Amino acid sequence: MDTIQKMLLEQVADLHAIPEGAYNIRTNGESTARNSTEHIEIVSKSEVSGIDIKIKPGTKNESVHIPVVLSQSGMEEMVYNDFYIGDDCDVTIIAGCGIHNEGDSDSRHDGIHRFFIGRNAHVKYIEKHYGSGDGRGGRIMNPQTEVELGEGSLAEMEMVQIKGVDSTVRTTKASLSEGAKLVVTERLMTHGEQKAESQFDVNLDGEDSSANIISRAVARDRSVQIFKSVINGNAKCSGHTECDAIIMDNANISAIPEITANNPDAALIHEAAIGKIAGEQIIKLMTLGLTEKEAEEEIVNGFLK
Repeated sequence: MDTIQKMLLEQVADLHAIPEGAYNIRTNGESTARNSTEHIEIVSKSEVSGIDIKIKPGTKNESVHIPVVLSQSGMEEMVYNDFYIGDDCDVTIIAGCGIHNEGDSDSRHDGIHRFFIGRNAHVKYIEKHYGSGDGRGGRIMNPQTEVELGEGSLAEMEMVQIKGVDSTVRTTKASLSEGAKLVVTERLMTHGEQKAESQFDVNLDGEDSSANIISRAVARDRSVQIFKSVINGNAKCSGHTECDAIIMDNANISAIPEITANNPDAALIHEAAIGKIAGEQIIKLMTLGLTEKEAEEEIVNGFLK
């Protein structure tokens, strides 16, 4: 890997070297490093670009890294990754994509991740997106995530996009069985002319299933954000969706939460709040010696943590 590719890998997966455990590192359209373990097998798909990650039942305290980096201007790819997580697992999956574009042509990565999570399993999924480079070509990422949660399972998903992505449509779909739980935390910042759309579609099919979808977003300059969240309560269940956003400069933000109860015992809540940074917050920090710009940055950074 060259210096740029190593920088991207550090940004999206917090990796400074080849990780321990199972991993698949994809660089400019090719798998450049891979390792399977006794309990986690990674194999290439035969008909399309992508991999299957098979985690044996009972696997605990193990991790999988599957970052993607693109440093070649004008490259476009579509990748399909499927995760088969057995019963009673407790694993962490670190994904993410970084694009560095110094050219005039758009670089684009589209990825479809499907999760088939067994009963009483716990999966923590971390996905980070990052863009860099001074070229006029766009840095485009369109991740699609599909999750099927078995009885009593838990999926915790952290989805982060803080810098450098010019255009993205982020789609997440989930269906939950009895007693399953989904927790999603999204952190998103756009600037310049960037556009970002987040779409969540969750079906609470099993009794006592639950979902909590939380988005924290900051839109700056002339960027545009759209947040759409749909939760369908199809059984005795509980669901909550929340969008909390800061708007700055000449940006535009739309929050569109939707909840539908198809069962009298479905308890569903939606919340949405969009506003600018309060003046008193800035003044308070300025009294501590910060400039107005430094105060704004402190508030934004704290909000997105």
